[in-house]
Amino acid sequence: MEEIHDKWEVFSPATGEKIAEIEPTPLSSIPLIYTKSRHSFQTWSKLSISERLHYLRQLRLLMVEKMDEIAEVISKDTGKLKIEALVADIMPTIDAIKHIEKHAIKSLSGKKVATPLMLIGKKSYIEYMPRGTVLVISPWNYPFQLAMVPILNALAAGNTVIAKPSEVTPLVGVCIENLFVEAGFPKDTIQFAHGGKELGAALTEQKPDYIFFTGSVKTGKIIGEVAAKHSIPTTLELGGKDPMIVLRDANLERAVNGALWGAFTNSGQVCMSVERVYVERPVYQEFLALLKEKTEAMRQGTNLKDDIGSMTFPGQVDIVASHLEDALDKGAILEAGKLPKEWKTGGTHFIPPMILSNVDHSMRIMKEETFGPVLPVMPFDSEEEAVALANESEYGLNSSVWTIDKEKARRIASQLVTGAVTINDVLITVANHHLPFGGAKQSGVGRYHGEQGLKIFCHEKAIMVDNGHKNTEIQWYPYEGKYPTFLSLFRNYFSGKPNWIEFGKDYMKLIKISKAKRKD
Repeated sequence: MEEIHDKWEVFSPATGEKIAEIEPTPLSSIPLIYTKSRHSFQTWSKLSISERLHYLRQLRLLMVEKMDEIAEVISKDTGKLKIEALVADIMPTIDAIKHIEKHAIKSLSGKKVATPLMLIGKKSYIEYMPRGTVLVISPWNYPFQLAMVPILNALAAGNTVIAKPSEVTPLVGVCIENLFVEAGFPKDTIQFAHGGKELGAALTEQKPDYIFFTGSVKTGKIIGEVAAKHSIPTTLELGGKDPMIVLRDANLERAVNGALWGAFTNSGQVCMSVERVYVERPVYQEFLALLKEKTEAMRQGTNLKDDIGSMTFPGQVDIVASHLEDALDKGAILEAGKLPKEWKTGGTHFIPPMILSNVDHSMRIMKEETFGPVLPVMPFDSEEEAVALANESEYGLNSSVWTIDKEKARRIASQLVTGAVTINDVLITVANHHLPFGGAKQSGVGRYHGEQGLKIFCHEKAIMVDNGHKNTEIQWYPYEGKYPTFLSLFRNYFSGKPNWIEFGKDYMKLIKISKAKRKD
């Protein structure tokens, strides 16, 4: 591979100004990075869980102290508003650390499990052993939270980590790296590699012990193929096309406000964004009118008074434009916002929030992940139709149901093929670290957060203990004379009405046979 030695310049997507220069990680250094990581693992993995949590606590307190500074870096690098950086990137990360501090020892300590009666005299338990070197590849839309949470879980579980932040938001990656250094983590426990796709491919090919990837379906499949070739376990957190179902009895004011925030927060660059809304026909026009009114009242800019920041990645602006143009060409109506030719992006990436009506599933905007501030709204006539429309997607990450009828809401929620459902709310399952996070279908492989978020970074080791006093076991050699007794034992044990007296007799007979010496 060709080395890249030049620094790359970083420009703010909201202002167009140059904000930094970043030194990329040389491809030639990757083998050494892995060597250091595996060497550090020998020490880090042997620390007690409470000793590892000490470092996480130091990091948490440092982050609390530097919240405003971190928010400023995230805002500059992504174009999102500082309040969104604080509420959706920094706060969930700090909360994740608190959750790990509270639950890691219980979750990762060995636990006793039941042992079947057939294996009488033995004890069983499960031990959680760290995997080794974990590669974390994170995205640009929530570059702080979506990098930090898997890194922190992997470290708490006793792994060392190599992190590759997104090259689209490199300042955030450097910020995270500096935080770990300042928090005093042992050298090489967590290392950062800064660069683009070539670096990511090279890191993946070095055969880490686990890969945690968050990003596009396309890249996730490539990583999944490489990982499968080397039998590397993975978690792949991919895209979404999340539906919102609004029934006629819903609180429309709340539903509209939820749709606005769910669709436009972070300029729609959220894997869990509301990307399509289905509204029961009797309230469709009222919902659409209120949605349009509130959308047109939103403020866009970089100030604390504003509601929507800029897009982060220029390539994503082009995707949003192509989806919008395809929909309009097929008959969709732009209810709010501007046509792509009227967007004044220039050196910045601001595009207005948009509402579409008269949409259908022949349009890309109802099928593909748009990842931008566009919300298509479509009416439906029955509960069955709403479920069918929502499930008619290759994605299945998140969804929401809006109604005051709890029974109906639960009934619909149970039919949605998706990793999460919120009722009368949007997105917030990701903020509850007691809930698993992940998708169905093309939205990903695996779950994390909570107890699962710690255990995925461990080998689950089954251990069974015998006191070692007996010389033999009933199922060991010799087999002579045992078959009919085993047959009787199993029938007495597994029948509809177990015969415990005969079972006990059979068991004792097998012990006697096992102890007897084989006759020549």
